[in-house]
Amino acid sequence: MADVGVTTVALCWRVERRDGVAVGLTGHDRDLLVDGLVHRAAPGMTPSAIARSGVLEPGAEADTMDVAGALSSAAIGERDLLSGRWDGARVRVFAVDWTDPRAPLTLGEGVIGAVELGEDGFTAELRGASAAFDRSVVEETSPECRATLGDRRCRVAMAARRRFARVTACEGAVVTLDLAAAGAGDLYAGGLLRWFGGANSGLESAVAASEPGAGATGTTRVTLARAPVLVVVPGVLVELSEGCDRSLATCAGRFGNAVNFRGEPYLPGIDLLTRYPGA
Repeated sequence: MADVGVTTVALCWRVERRDGVAVGLTGHDRDLLVDGLVHRAAPGMTPSAIARSGVLEPGAEADTMDVAGALSSAAIGERDLLSGRWDGARVRVFAVDWTDPRAPLTLGEGVIGAVELGEDGFTAELRGASAAFDRSVVEETSPECRATLGDRRCRVAMAARRRFARVTACEGAVVTLDLAAAGAGDLYAGGLLRWFGGANSGLESAVAASEPGAGATGTTRVTLARAPVLVVVPGVLVELSEGCDRSLATCAGRFGNAVNFRGEPYLPGIDLLTRYPGA
């Protein structure tokens, strides 16, 4: 790239979503084949200047970049942005000689963070690798379990705790499923509902509460933490996973998994420091 003239340099973006979908875009006036992926001409997409700083210096900010573009692109649509399909997608921005695109020069890479929509299109924040310095090095203590039900730290087997069902009705955040109650209590609170059909296919929704369907047999009504982004029609297939309130009592009594509990329920709180002798 050092010997390439400015007139033959083109900017390209490679975006890989978490579901495996990869798209390539370029600011050039024609499509370019780079690393086996066709980068479609999208002259309406322009990245801002890449802001870099010494992240190891006190008070320095992490590397960031904004990627802006029009929503008319068939590759990145408004519905997909609003539904969260592009959240956490990996992005690589690079320059290439369009006369011989075999040696791309990486300008920045990271994951998509906040996405904002405006009258002229969208703006997506690209978080660089140095953004990891903003996170805590170690976990903070908490009375609740910090593991996720079924992950490698929790180790609860989830095969029998996931059930497929079809939607019979949806009103806002309340979804009714043709699923008989699997047991007593609010089994699905804190769990996940995965959409396998309809406009929301491929997305996940957090479950806030669940209960047997009112006035109906063999149904379950779940209340989602947030209403589905796109329209839900009856008959859509979903997968419902049980949840956990992350308390030690639930971990021991319901799952028999206290040995893997990842919390400190008996650790004294900060109020211990304010107590006077004899209190």
